[in-house]
Amino acid sequence: MKLFGTDGLRGHADEFPLDRASVRLLGRELGRRLDGDEPRRVVVGGDTRQSTPRIVADLAAGLQEAGCGIASAGVIPTPGVAELVLEIGARAGIAVSASHNPYEDNGIKIFGPDGRKWPDSEEEILEAKLLEGRGSEPPEATPAPPDPDPGLVATYVSRLRAGVPTSLEGLHALIDAGNGAAFQIGPRAFRRSGATVTAICDAPDGRNINNGCGALHPENMAAATRTSGASFGVAFDGDADRAIFADENGRVLDGDDVLWIVARDWRRRGRLGAGGVVGTVMCNYGLEAAFQREGIPFYRAAVGDRHVARLMQETGAALGGETSGHTLFAPLSPAGDGILTALVLGAIVKQTGRRLSELATLEKMPQTLRNVRVARRVPIEESEGISGALARAEDALRARGRVFLRYSGTEPLLRILVEGPEGREVHAIADELEAAARSALGA
Repeated sequence: MKLFGTDGLRGHADEFPLDRASVRLLGRELGRRLDGDEPRRVVVGGDTRQSTPRIVADLAAGLQEAGCGIASAGVIPTPGVAELVLEIGARAGIAVSASHNPYEDNGIKIFGPDGRKWPDSEEEILEAKLLEGRGSEPPEATPAPPDPDPGLVATYVSRLRAGVPTSLEGLHALIDAGNGAAFQIGPRAFRRSGATVTAICDAPDGRNINNGCGALHPENMAAATRTSGASFGVAFDGDADRAIFADENGRVLDGDDVLWIVARDWRRRGRLGAGGVVGTVMCNYGLEAAFQREGIPFYRAAVGDRHVARLMQETGAALGGETSGHTLFAPLSPAGDGILTALVLGAIVKQTGRRLSELATLEKMPQTLRNVRVARRVPIEESEGISGALARAEDALRARGRVFLRYSGTEPLLRILVEGPEGREVHAIADELEAAARSALGA
């Protein structure tokens, strides 16, 4: 597909395919493809970018032209849209967000009636309609965004509380909301669970989402956690589907650490099951080795929470996630939810009576990840420079580590991951691969 990536549709706001005519067309075509009795209700919501209300308004107008009813949740995390689809029996849900991207970008994520990401085959049909209608004149009238129903946010918070009913009284959580969709709901959910909350980066202005804060920039959150005396800290990305943590000492913990902590706790409680854990090709090799020592089955999926969810279904795994902070709990929610992840981790800290630093015992292999901006995407095997550097890297690390190259599904980037037993060697190999990529791909 040309437009839909690993996590929905994403691009620069106001440009194709996020111009007004295309967004309205998308809403109309999606509405026409929904089965069910009239009126077919669709949940819509989004993050705090300045372009989000406009996109929501045009989507809603297109959906209404197709005969759909709108349930507007206003500002809400992407996984909250999925949860509300299930709660009210909607035919679909649409979250408007570009996740961790800067404010100038935006995106559209579609959920089916089961609360899961819209199937690839359906996205291909919508993509064809968008490409066919490219260049259409925008509608003359600018619609107003639908009025949000505050009861929908309250319902989502209640579902979070029901999923993790453990009281967090006595815990102090520091929450970096990334000036995004969780700026009110994240602290509210923790306070409802009894925790004391210190919130930072919770004053969105439409342009400061992810700006030096949140899950992509957890350093400030980690430092604030240490100085505030909080039990732990958590940083959400713009749409709060991912969460990065810090222990009470300010050590940053990623999605691999979360999988390790939750898997061991759930196995002890008999909740993990025989399906084991699903990670991705980007998970640290140390996680795989640790699970092997513990006798916990571990599987790797392609990057993207939809791929993780699919492999979880195939293997019967109750737990899955990505290093970037997406975590999926099959018994609790169909969507990766950063707030839910934070509540689960908080519950484990409370129930075990142990500090987060005592639970975060995963030993990782030295790893480096380079993101190389590219002007064009050339298959790796067709680039003599890159394929040669890759062959030398794999030969050097044979049976001692691994090298993985992939193009981003949402940005013009080549991601280079190198793991090995010696940090100096890992960085040297990554340097050679990065130089080869820059030379070959016009970065």
